[in-house]
Formats: sequence, C-alpha cells, structure tokens
Amino acid sequence: MKKSKLNTPLGIGSKALTGYIHTATLCTIDLEKYKHFYGEVMKMNIDAVDLTDEEKEMQRAFWHIPKAIDYDMYHCYRPTVPSLIQLRIIHLKTATPQIHNSYSSYETGTFSLGFPTSNAKNMDKRMKAFDVKAMAPMQLGDIVRADGQKGQYLETIYQGPDYLHCVGIERVNFPQLAPCDPADGFGGPGYSAFVAKDSDAEVAFYTDVLEHYILFDSVWEAADEGALGVNANTPFRFCGIYAPEANQNHYLLLDFKDGNMIDTGVQSCVPNQGLGMYSFQTSDIDRVMHNALKKGITVKSEIQPVSDYILGTGKACLLETPNGLYVEIFQHD
Repeated sequence: MKKSKLNTPLGIGSKALTGYIHTATLCTIDLEKYKHFYGEVMKMNIDAVDLTDEEKEMQRAFWHIPKAIDYDMYHCYRPTVPSLIQLRIIHLKTATPQIHNSYSSYETGTFSLGFPTSNAKNMDKRMKAFDVKAMAPMQLGDIVRADGQKGQYLETIYQGPDYLHCVGIERVNFPQLAPCDPADGFGGPGYSAFVAKDSDAEVAFYTDVLEHYILFDSVWEAADEGALGVNANTPFRFCGIYAPEANQNHYLLLDFKDGNMIDTGVQSCVPNQGLGMYSFQTSDIDRVMHNALKKGITVKSEIQPVSDYILGTGKACLLETPNGLYVEIFQHD
C-alpha cells in the first residue's frame, strides 16, 4: 500500500494513552456528492487510494464489510492543516442501509463534523454561493468561560452529504476550536458530535477505555427556531470530551431529554452509509484492550498487524461503543 502524501501528526499527548480523533470513516454510494461538498465547497484535497485485492480482503475482515460489497477508497484532508481530522471515504459499489433518514437532530448516532473557521461570515457566503442549505440562519451567541472571560461565537449548521450535519463556527475573540488555514480562515474537520440514547455509557467509553477527559458537561435548552431544529426549550445534555493535552479534534455528545429521540434502526458503523467509524492513535494498544474488556466493551476485531494508507503500519483493533459506533484503535510499530 502506498504511503499517504500527508505527514499526519499522531495527536497523542506526552502522558496520554490515546490521542484525539485522528480519522473519521464515511461510507457512501454517491462519491460525486462527496467530491463536490468536501472537495469543491469545503476546499479539501481528495486523493484516490490504490488498494490490492489482498488489502481489501484484510480490510473487509477487520471492518466487517461483506465480501459481496466492492468499494474504492479516498483520502480527504486539508493539506495546510494536517493535524485536523482525516476523512477516509469508502465509495461503495453496492448500496447499504443509511445511518440517517433525515437531518432531524433527534435521530441517534453520528451527528456532525465541525468546521471551525476564523471568518464565519465569509464561509456562510461561500456555502450560499454553492446552494448548501443551512438548518437555520447564522446565530450569534455568548461565551462565558469558567474564569469569567466573556466572548461570542457565530455558528451555522449546514446540510452535508448522507444527512450529516456540518457545523461552521467562529469564536469571535477566543482561539478557534481547531486550527484554521491562515490564508483564508477555513478549517476543519476539527471535531465531531454524536447523539446518544445511553449517554452515560458512551461517555464512560471515552473516559474509562480511551482515558480522555470531560472538559464540560451540562444541560442546555434548545433555542426557539435554532439550528438543531428540535422543540424549543428542549433540555439536552451537552458534553465535550478531549484527549489529554489536546485542544482540537474532540468529541461532543448530545442527549435530548424530551423523549423524542429517534432510533433509525441502522447502526453508526461501517459499511452503513454515513459516518460510521472514528480512528484513534494509541501509545499502548494492549492497555486500551485491557480497559475495554474491563468495561465489557464489544471487541469486533482483536489486535492484529495492519498497514493503512492514512494511519501507517502497526497493529490495530476494532471496538464497538455502547451506542454502536465503530472505533478503530491503532498503534504504530
């Protein structure tokens, strides 16, 4: 397998077991829509990944893709900011179930990719020029930090391919949520969000298995005619989880408390269409596996040698979170 053109940081802090979200894997039958949205509109690079039949067979076994499903693979990234979340796009030749049926925020499973920007108004103009629909007009909100510092943010949620929400967000007088291209202010993917029925169990996976930490965890109320599109004043848990020593590529969790969440019946996992897997680099895969077994986490694939275009050469395992998301854990040789 050819090595990625990008020298991608591992994202593992000096004392961390696992790093931030390194790669997000998305499956689709509509490659052209992905090329248009992530490539043309969001100005990311998309490279085809050459795979041998043997490499595909190994991937199918590891990721549990049926042998009858053929696919191509693409690497999508922002070359000016290589530390951002890499996108591994699996272009399916056979349709699979869709993780989401609509853009309803009530649907459980993978919810969004976040695209922090240092110029949200320019980003919004670009999205409108390409006729990308927004869930609601741009919102101006207040930020109050724990130390009392006050600021503002500009945010819009756009409709991405396969019913994935893509969030454009600018923090007006604070550092952005992830680094942006200094030339044009574009950034992201710099975080990802998930809607969970069992949020306690999902949080415990990240804190107890990956040994990440909770930066904030509180109950918010949905705004009237807000971008989430849920009933006004709906209380929802909003939790932010970060890898140690990391300030980007984090995980957000939402849990709506009005009893209206929708289970589509399709798991957020490869090869279902949509965002079905996160990949995390680790300094000790055996310790991650120990943590997973201790917590009763489902192991989909045991630790084994792996050579991956984006992640590199080493060993990996595949875990399933309590709410059904696939998580790939990778350790370099």
